Amino acid sequence: MTDDVRLRRGRGALGFSFFAQGVAFALLVTRIPGIQDRYGISDALLPAFLAAVPILAGVASVATEHVVKRVPPSVVLRWAQPLVLLSLLGVGAGSRMWQVGLALGAFGLSVGALDASMNMLGVSLQRAYGRSIMLGFHAAYSLGGIVGASAAWAGAHWHLGLFVSYLPAVAVLAPLVLLASRRYVDQREHDAVAGKGLGPGGFKLLLPLCLVMACAYIGDSTVANWSAKYLQDVLGSSEQLATVPYNVYMVTTLIGRAVGDLGVRRFGAAAVVRGGSVVAAGGFAVVAAAPGAWVGMFGFTLLGIGLCVIVPQTFAAAGRVFPGAACDTAIARLNIFNYVGFLIGSPLVGGIGDAWSYRGAMLVPMVLVLVTLFHARSFGPQAARYGVGHERPRVVDVGRGGNEV
Repeated sequence: MTDDVRLRRGRGALGFSFFAQGVAFALLVTRIPGIQDRYGISDALLPAFLAAVPILAGVASVATEHVVKRVPPSVVLRWAQPLVLLSLLGVGAGSRMWQVGLALGAFGLSVGALDASMNMLGVSLQRAYGRSIMLGFHAAYSLGGIVGASAAWAGAHWHLGLFVSYLPAVAVLAPLVLLASRRYVDQREHDAVAGKGLGPGGFKLLLPLCLVMACAYIGDSTVANWSAKYLQDVLGSSEQLATVPYNVYMVTTLIGRAVGDLGVRRFGAAAVVRGGSVVAAGGFAVVAAAPGAWVGMFGFTLLGIGLCVIVPQTFAAAGRVFPGAACDTAIARLNIFNYVGFLIGSPLVGGIGDAWSYRGAMLVPMVLVLVTLFHARSFGPQAARYGVGHERPRVVDVGRGGNEV
């Protein structure tokens, strides 16, 4: 098998892994009310259950940093993804509170290992391709999120139990991800830095990217947790219309990521991230000043277009800055800050909204997203259009001539 064919198959397999994870995560978060009702979890206790998932995921991400020093990231991903799916099924299979707690804990630990190893593989594969492909992987995740949310809506609409709702997805995806995992491609560089840690200088280089990652997820969690309430309570929409902004946000995220790699190749990663930050900040400004529901929905549309490019390019920037095994370490630690942003975002906006106003609360993630502009240089020089430090000429791009996945 030629290297080109091997890389294309690896790219397709990893893209499917991102898709499957999008489905699984959407099935979990969109059925939270059903989970709460099934297990009798009180409103006071629910935040503790929900916070435990990203906290354990962060712990697992740190652990993955050390595991991949001994085994390739592909091995971690090969076994973490089925565990995510099985723990999702476990959430729907229990009847007691300790059972759902155990299932959610397993989900958090396995999803942390999955997110870290999945992005490690994506960054190393992008390096092998010599051009930007990370946004395409995250577009597959967004597509999976739309599919999973649609399946969850159907389950709720037809009053299906959680186990019955989750079983078809797990039964289909679990064997497929195991089959696809045979084609994962590890592209480790056995150079002078392989096997070494980041070092003090490495931590300084990584910190701006960690800040950008946290700010991006604060923005994302704001849309996920507050868009419906904001449209209904602040902008006076109907309950039905209030469900639309998040769906629109997901669709525009998918579209933006699907075409974003073309922008990176043409204009460079830093320019794309700067543009995305400005558009996202503009979206929050429109939402905060919106006189009515339809203008607010336009603001959430801008947010999807702007925020969608930041997270994939942050992972890609880590791949450019840190070579060899240091890259895996950087991505594992960078991945922690997506959970930090998720944990901070919702209570931050909610607290400011309750204490002051929800319009004013929307200005906080707007300012935080603009922080990215001050760290855009971390995404590479203008000439680094492929988002990695080892660009190859276009004439040798893998998959050239219509053979791309």
